[in-house]
Amino acid sequence: MELRHTIHLIWILSEEIEEIEASIKAIMDEMQSPIMTIPSISYRMGAMILAEVGDFERFDNADKILAYAGLSPSTYQSGQLNSSHSHMEKRGSRYLRYALFNATKFVCKWDESFSIYLGRKISEGKHYNVAISHAAKKLIRTIYRMELTGQAYSPS
Repeated sequence: MELRHTIHLIWILSEEIEEIEASIKAIMDEMQSPIMTIPSISYRMGAMILAEVGDFERFDNADKILAYAGLSPSTYQSGQLNSSHSHMEKRGSRYLRYALFNATKFVCKWDESFSIYLGRKISEGKHYNVAISHAAKKLIRTIYRMELTGQAYSPS
């Protein structure tokens, strides 16, 4: 009896997920956002990024969005000492950071310019996650420019 109930619950939840994803797709198609022209950005990831950022015009530049996502480097200063090893702040929207990191992994896999950029960062000796964070910064700058100008993605 418990197994049947669990299977039925899974079936109901699967149907609800399909309905929600269809709604997301319809909304994203209606918005006609340039973010959907980036290879391998799914409707769900695009919607997460757009929902978390909101209006791109409220940010003066892409670096402000990076800070909002918690991707800007932290600074440590004490007297005359300035830290030379800065880490990611991880303040801000963790949902935006999550969406950017996951979208970046797929974009780096399917887009040649991002793949080359990621490879270059890794060849510089950076850890994979550090290289992905650099690629995520490049991605958000690209998205920012696309959203403000309304232009589709071009891999240049």
